[in-house]
Amino acid sequence: MASPPPFQEIDVQALAETMATASESVQLIDVREPQELAMAEIAGFTNLPLSQFADWQAQIHSQFEADQETIVLCHHGMRSAQMCQWLAGQGFTQVKNVVGGIDAYSLKVDASVPRY
Repeated sequence: MASPPPFQEIDVQALAETMATASESVQLIDVREPQELAMAEIAGFTNLPLSQFADWQAQIHSQFEADQETIVLCHHGMRSAQMCQWLAGQGFTQVKNVVGGIDAYSLKVDASVPRY
């Protein structure tokens, strides 16, 4: 039997609620590419493109706290799940993947965020 992933999944409504009520302690990471950010983004996220992993992976512990809630976003939820898996392997304990990504966020939460 497969073990459960070392991270949680949240839907876009939970993301919106967290962003509306959470303090500065929630860490928001968007793993999409810069050209994707140019098309659509949600304010407050730090961009760490997966394609540039080699450039930023060594600084992950100086940039983010491993014991704080960390929410990861991408276009549909696949790349962010990979990032969540990696963060958990780096000792991050409260990692959450946004199911459906920014596409679902645009559809269900904020239609002003463009879809692509």
